[in-house]
Amino acid sequence: MYSDTIVAQATASGIAALNLIRVSGTEAISIVQSVFKGKNLTNVPSHSATYGHIVEGEDTIDEVMVFVYRAPNSYTREDLVEITCHGGFLASSEIIRLLIKQGARPADRGEFTNRAYINGRIDLTEAESIMDIVNAKTREQLLIAQKTLQGDTRKLVEELQKDLLFIIAQIEVNIDYPEYDDVEQLTGEIIIPRIESLLERINSILSKANTGRIIRDGIKTVIVGKPNVGKSSLLNSLLKEEKAIVTEISGTTRDLIEAEMNLDGILLKLVDTAGIRETTDTIEKIGIDRTKAAMEDADLVLLVLDQSAELTEHDKALLDVTSDKTRIIVGNKTDLGKKLDLHTEKVINISAKNHIGIDSLAAEVKTLFLKSKFDSKDTLIANVRHIARLEQTKQCLADSLESAKAKLPIDMIEIDLRDAWSYLGEITGENSSDSLINALFANFCLGK
Repeated sequence: MYSDTIVAQATASGIAALNLIRVSGTEAISIVQSVFKGKNLTNVPSHSATYGHIVEGEDTIDEVMVFVYRAPNSYTREDLVEITCHGGFLASSEIIRLLIKQGARPADRGEFTNRAYINGRIDLTEAESIMDIVNAKTREQLLIAQKTLQGDTRKLVEELQKDLLFIIAQIEVNIDYPEYDDVEQLTGEIIIPRIESLLERINSILSKANTGRIIRDGIKTVIVGKPNVGKSSLLNSLLKEEKAIVTEISGTTRDLIEAEMNLDGILLKLVDTAGIRETTDTIEKIGIDRTKAAMEDADLVLLVLDQSAELTEHDKALLDVTSDKTRIIVGNKTDLGKKLDLHTEKVINISAKNHIGIDSLAAEVKTLFLKSKFDSKDTLIANVRHIARLEQTKQCLADSLESAKAKLPIDMIEIDLRDAWSYLGEITGENSSDSLINALFANFCLGK
């Protein structure tokens, strides 16, 4: 339990109907009471709403509703007060100023959720899911985050840990009481089958994890091609709005244009780029350099070619430079004829100008990236950190299985099993370092 009391605005700054201010800590109720005119907040029951005013001396700062949540039945498991005041820039900042003057301190980013985690109300996966809910831009992202917040990921990890613990316990008993179990029997009948079962379950989880990761994080998609091939028209067609300027002049796009679209539950993070060509124009050259850098960082490259023209040396160079990327070749301008022939390469034919073929392009993206169908009933591991720890767990189990089959001493097998246990514990925060915790919560917004 923390000894200090923190305060922060939980709603975004700016003009709005209402703002919400959070206060949490041992003195939260008394500090708010010191500037509140209305019922005595120290006497109201938990989970109650009280009408009144925030005052400074004889001056009324704002008309408010105050919600009191008493420990441990609050978001942070501390005494927590939420003040709903009028929106705008000044009212909330004045109230926060008064609360700090009375003894509260400004909260760090994510500190309310950090306190909920430290005080045992939520685990690390549930804490991370809160920001996933805040950042969700598709219904699928929201559903995955909600299931994690409800504890589905924690339960999955705990089940794996429970089965691991059984194997470790059997080994410990044998080490302490060697007469209790025959080593050959212990290894062959208990250790090997159970490790194989765990590996099978983890492989099943990981086989669906890519779908979860794609839904959670989206696909960074870079649109490339030579100048005037229709990249910006494709961006506009995908977004169904005039995001990028389209002209007949080559080199119109000089810098990266970024946008996002919801593609049947998958977030495409689109980047329209400057056409790649040799140029002496300094500004255009900078744009082309940024295009090349964006390609390096992309999950998907949409290489746009002109279907109405023969393949040029420039096109061949782009095909070569993107050959090692996950890419989709898009044949644009089919409304003007079809002269392009790539033989063995698959081409998605479209007319960005006339919005033809966009559905086929969307279907190809889903085919490339969704290895399994999303079912909202499934517990999908979507967080890259969780996936990495599961991969490490899998490797430890594979090492222990190899040792068991080689009939190495069981205490050697146990070392890998304990490492596997530790990696699983890092997912929920059971074994996480302070530096990891601080880094994770630093990405939260104030008031969360």
